[in-house]
Amino acid sequence: MARLLLLNKPFGVLSQFTDTRSPSPRPTLSGLGLPAGVYPAGRLDRDSEGLLLLTDDGRTQAHISDPRHKMEKTYWAQVEGDPSEAHLEPLRRGVTLADGPTRPAKVRRIALPALWPRDPPIRVRQTVPDAWLEIVITEGRNRQVRRMTAAVGLPTLRLVRWRIGDWTVDGLAPGEWREA
Repeated sequence: MARLLLLNKPFGVLSQFTDTRSPSPRPTLSGLGLPAGVYPAGRLDRDSEGLLLLTDDGRTQAHISDPRHKMEKTYWAQVEGDPSEAHLEPLRRGVTLADGPTRPAKVRRIALPALWPRDPPIRVRQTVPDAWLEIVITEGRNRQVRRMTAAVGLPTLRLVRWRIGDWTVDGLAPGEWREA
């Protein structure tokens, strides 16, 4: 039976086990005490936090990460600005990015979620409002949610992947993992 781990990937950690950048490698998954033989099912960029699934089975990895399966991924995005329906509606229809149009997303404004503190914290600006959005997508392009929010004039300040399919990061502190 395939092994599946749920990891709360901390901010600043690469979604891989090695970093070939020199002279100073960046933090990777290898520093989180994960068991041998598992690898990420998809990616989460270095500046994003939250749920990363790891498996030891290629078929499971393909099912989770292949956009043809349209597995929903739920993100909580802290954005700069005060989102209106005029900002959110294009996201719901799909926006055109440099690499083509996105699929329509489910988007709604949410209250400040109960999350762990980010290290380092987000810079707070007294004169610029911010808000939280829940964004659900079924694809996973490079930095897609960040590029989508920027395309409608809402730069992302903090991005947390909360859910993939039925799996959630709820109850895991940054760097913690558990078997699914």
